[in-house]
Amino acid sequence: MKRVVITGIGALTPIGNNVKDFWHSLANGVSGAAPITRFDTAKFKTKFACELKNFNPLDHIEKSEARRYDLFTQYALIAVAEAVKNAAINFETLNRNRIGVIWGSGNGGIGTFEEQVKEYVKGDGTPRFNPFFIPKMIVDIASGVISIKYGLRGVNFATVSACATSNTALIDAFNYIRWNKADMIVTGGSEAPINESSVGGFNSSKALSTRNDSPATASRPFDVTRDGFVMGEGAGAIILESYEHAIKRNAPILAEIVGGGMAADAYHLTGTHPDGEGAYLGMLAALEEAEINPSDIDYINTHATSTLLGDSSELRAIERVFGPHPNLNISATKSMTGHLLGAAGAVEAIACIMAVQQNIVPPTINSTDIDPGYKDAFNLTLGKAQPRTVNFAMSNTFGFGGHTATTIIRKFA
Repeated sequence: MKRVVITGIGALTPIGNNVKDFWHSLANGVSGAAPITRFDTAKFKTKFACELKNFNPLDHIEKSEARRYDLFTQYALIAVAEAVKNAAINFETLNRNRIGVIWGSGNGGIGTFEEQVKEYVKGDGTPRFNPFFIPKMIVDIASGVISIKYGLRGVNFATVSACATSNTALIDAFNYIRWNKADMIVTGGSEAPINESSVGGFNSSKALSTRNDSPATASRPFDVTRDGFVMGEGAGAIILESYEHAIKRNAPILAEIVGGGMAADAYHLTGTHPDGEGAYLGMLAALEEAEINPSDIDYINTHATSTLLGDSSELRAIERVFGPHPNLNISATKSMTGHLLGAAGAVEAIACIMAVQQNIVPPTINSTDIDPGYKDAFNLTLGKAQPRTVNFAMSNTFGFGGHTATTIIRKFA
């Protein structure tokens, strides 16, 4: 099997529109939650989210090009451009038949779908749809657009596993390179879900926090007063390549991916297994593939969305794998970014890469009254970032339908 290294990263998040700003906010415990500006929330139960700040896609993409893409594809292009620059890639000098794109999104162009259906309903029944309606909406279009922009003719597809989506993409990319089916893959995920249908739909399923009086403190993973997740948007892009390929082109190597595990709860449409069965199996599979012991993990970036059942089941699964482990650093960065749905895994993988590089564990903010059963079981990195040598970082993501995906990042040496 080939070794797989990480040579570039790009981030577009509610707490920073590039990797540098994202990491600075993450390490300093900055919340990205605020009242929604995209639409009138007067009749909605939840009136806040983690939107991108000071962001205009036209600063990055020509207007004529942007009109062909839904926001989720625009976000993907912007994050990928940063990752390509970060990785010092000149595609003209590389074999682009051996470079692929595996990109994920949980909802694809849901904003475009909502907009077009509204326009149709307003009309006289004549089907007047935008000619870009379908290509703007379909989930796989981002991977296609990325490949077209850079002329990448290798393996190309989209992954969809709800909120585990971009971790699934990362694992697939890791495997294709390990199997020598590609030299390099652009991977990650993007999501643009802050619209009426998404917020209304998640409100109906009682998944979102309704702490409208204090948006910045609404996402409080592991806290007994948690009442749901805070929706976020954005993208994370990661360049993976074989070790040999990276060395040959003198690439900057940021870290190494060494394990990935996927499983299923096989339990409920939207709820997680009480004992975190899928999470447990996924973490074990990732550890086995990485050929390390649970004691080797220094930091876990948890899925921890701030839902009552989800957080508890994940901690139960972690306890099953690691046992009570007060020295194991755990944190929930969704307390700052909100939940980026299909893009969450990529953004949180970048948080792990930075933790491995900087030897800093980002905090869990807003959480003070921890579930009694887990208050002393782990170091939940409450309130402030903590310095620590991070040789191995684990990232967990779980999605509706019981999908689970876990990746392990190692300090490069």
